[in-house]
Amino acid sequence: MTRYMPITGVDCTPATLLIDTEAPLDVLFETADYRIRTVTQLLENIAFRSDISSDTVVLSDFCKLLTIALRDGCDVMDVIGRRLRAQAAE
Repeated sequence: MTRYMPITGVDCTPATLLIDTEAPLDVLFETADYRIRTVTQLLENIAFRSDISSDTVVLSDFCKLLTIALRDGCDVMDVIGRRLRAQAAE
């Protein structure tokens, strides 16, 4: 695994948003946890506000925004999984 892995959502070359695959596992976990919890909290907020009408376009754009943070969190969790599998194989 290379030292710096680009996040999934960036298709530019060279990539500028990178994950340090050699960062301490606790730091990687906190990074992933923060992004995933942010998405969860915002989705719960939307779900429990059913009495407020929302424009479909606004909800669609909001979901696209949440996807970025969720994808980033999943990318970091993927790095953690790779690191743990590599450690177990040693």
